[in-house]
Amino acid sequence: VMCTASNNDLDLFGEMRSAALLAKVSSGDATALPALEVVKMATINAARALGLEAQTGSLQTGKAADIIAIDFDTIETQPVFDPVSHLVYCCGREQVRDVWIGGKLCLSQGEPTGLDTEALRQSAAEMAEIINK
Repeated sequence: VMCTASNNDLDLFGEMRSAALLAKVSSGDATALPALEVVKMATINAARALGLEAQTGSLQTGKAADIIAIDFDTIETQPVFDPVSHLVYCCGREQVRDVWIGGKLCLSQGEPTGLDTEALRQSAAEMAEIINK
């Protein structure tokens, strides 16, 4: 059984934004949980929590090349003053242009590569049936 690292919309950027904003509200401190700490929570700290920090969670030689490329050249992300802050507060899954999993290009310019999208839809429908039972 697979699970996701985000909510129903599969947008980890939204989860990062929610975490950052909730920390600020709950503490009453606008400087609580800086953007860089939020990105670490979603990457290396998440890998540590799962015991996978030796394999993933940061860009290092010998680790899985699981990488995304974000398009900051959209109207929604202009102007860019701090790229890390933009990842947390301005970006969503819509800005993800390229994805490499284990070094293999799986999304190129927003389009899946080498994936049978119809089979994925079918698999999702089957999982929905299992979940709804």
